[in-house]
Amino acid sequence: MHHVIQWSGGIGSWAATELIRRAHSDDPITLLFADVRIEDRDLYRFNADASARLGIPITRVCDGRTPFELFTQRRYLGNARIAPCSQLLKQRPCRRWLTEHTDPAKTILYVGLEPGEQRRAPGITAGWRPWRVEYPLMQYPGLTKDDLLTWCRDAGLQPPRLYRLGFSHNNCGGLCVRGGQAHWRRTRDVFPDRFAWYAELEQQFRDAHGDVAILKRRRHGQTQPLPLRELQTSPVPAAALTALDVERVLGVLGLGERPEDRRRRLRVGSPATPGRRPA
Repeated sequence: MHHVIQWSGGIGSWAATELIRRAHSDDPITLLFADVRIEDRDLYRFNADASARLGIPITRVCDGRTPFELFTQRRYLGNARIAPCSQLLKQRPCRRWLTEHTDPAKTILYVGLEPGEQRRAPGITAGWRPWRVEYPLMQYPGLTKDDLLTWCRDAGLQPPRLYRLGFSHNNCGGLCVRGGQAHWRRTRDVFPDRFAWYAELEQQFRDAHGDVAILKRRRHGQTQPLPLRELQTSPVPAAALTALDVERVLGVLGLGERPEDRRRRLRVGSPATPGRRPA
């Protein structure tokens, strides 16, 4: 049997791989990674470290477009309700690879959903037919993300830095359009250059296509678009200082880039220049 893990660069897919590797060490295992080209640089560090520890190379597939390039081409801005980037930049390249390299009758796909994400499983299972899908972490109902992060460190791996900075996942460098206001506030506070870049891209999309936005808000009993530029200029909560301090400490320890170093490096050009992705 061929075991294919849908490798995201997150802690869940790593933990799922560990379980499958131990249970099926004599069978072929593939780590299938769809690169959307806006990932945090530390995701690639984690990919390399994890691959070396596991003894399994990562198979990278890539559509070639970034999410915003896709949104612009399709004239549709991704959001929490509908995110075409998930289907077209992740699922489609993976399905193409699976079609070319596997036999559905002899292949099992694995997704690293955590026990609290059971509601997502039926849709994922249906979406990957005719391949069979399993969820290794679902066997352990009490398992938490903190448990997975501790397991990762105990295995000698440094988890992706986005978890240390308060993000719930390691997708898209903190720029996932499925995230809500709290997620985007954290991106604004921890990665201001990155946030400014997306705010500018969103504004260009709005200028071309009207009053749409990645985020929504309730105002006067109605749901309205909430542009990132408005979120960008709203007061920074006190909790943001903690996130920024964490990033600064990581830089001092050599585990990340200090905010002041990042600003110095980016002075050569505007971080909000369309198409230019901040570090």
